[in-house]
Amino acid sequence: MSPHPEPVVSELIELLSLERLEQNLFRGQSRDIGTKYVFGGQVLGQALSAAQATVDSGRMAHSLHAYFLRAGDVEHPIVYDVDRTRDGGSFSVRRVTAIQHGKVIFFCAASFQGSESGAEHQLPMPDVPGPEDIDPAPAVPPGVMATLPPKVQRWLSRRGPFEFRHVYQRDELNPSKLLPFQQVWFRLSEPVGDAPELHHALLAYASDFQLLGTANYPHGISYYQPNVQMASLDHALWFHRPFRADEWLLYSIDSPSAQNSRGLARGQIFSRDGRLVASTAQEGMIRVLPQDAPAHDSKASR
Repeated sequence: MSPHPEPVVSELIELLSLERLEQNLFRGQSRDIGTKYVFGGQVLGQALSAAQATVDSGRMAHSLHAYFLRAGDVEHPIVYDVDRTRDGGSFSVRRVTAIQHGKVIFFCAASFQGSESGAEHQLPMPDVPGPEDIDPAPAVPPGVMATLPPKVQRWLSRRGPFEFRHVYQRDELNPSKLLPFQQVWFRLSEPVGDAPELHHALLAYASDFQLLGTANYPHGISYYQPNVQMASLDHALWFHRPFRADEWLLYSIDSPSAQNSRGLARGQIFSRDGRLVASTAQEGMIRVLPQDAPAHDSKASR
């Protein structure tokens, strides 16, 4: 790890480093990053960190399947209760329940496996420009920023722990209708330690960025519009090959369907050298409300 990590990076690592209350019980703090409620990636990363802490070394997460049940309160910590469901000869399974204010807000199952040899194939990485050939997204003009809700202003003005380079830029404040595809390069903004468990938790955190928003592309809508209400319902993540979250990764995302106020998005994550390192899928609620009922000022009903 860098001897003097940037505050946003060190804060994220601290966020993913849970306090152990009992053998299978952990507590994680919450952070306000500008989203209305706790960012889903935070809960994913913390739940995976809790599960990993109960698995013998040598077995790494290969899949995680999660459901978001209630919105999390950014002002309070979250307790993670891990059930050691199974430790077999090759695989270990953990169930993690996240509790806040006495209620379950999230649960997931994660499976772990040691390294084995076997048949191997993968789909090729899309042929896109490299991250160094793509300019960072331009800053929102001050006059436009002043018209946005305070939470959205904090989200757009903060410097987060991850860098993003969109292959095809889209103005989320004035979105046009596009095909439901996007490719985004991302990486942690500075090098960190070598522990694969840390990089798995960091990727779980980052995998919630960009994903569901792809389902908005054909409809010309965006989360930043006050009458658009969005919430993650579930999230699946598969780890295929070793990777580092502090090196450039390509997130290639598509949305095959949206219906009944729900959108589905799928993602493939490639390393810089073209290896498919992870896959994701997420379904979320997407509602377009009447203009006189702004979504950012009302609690999402799920």
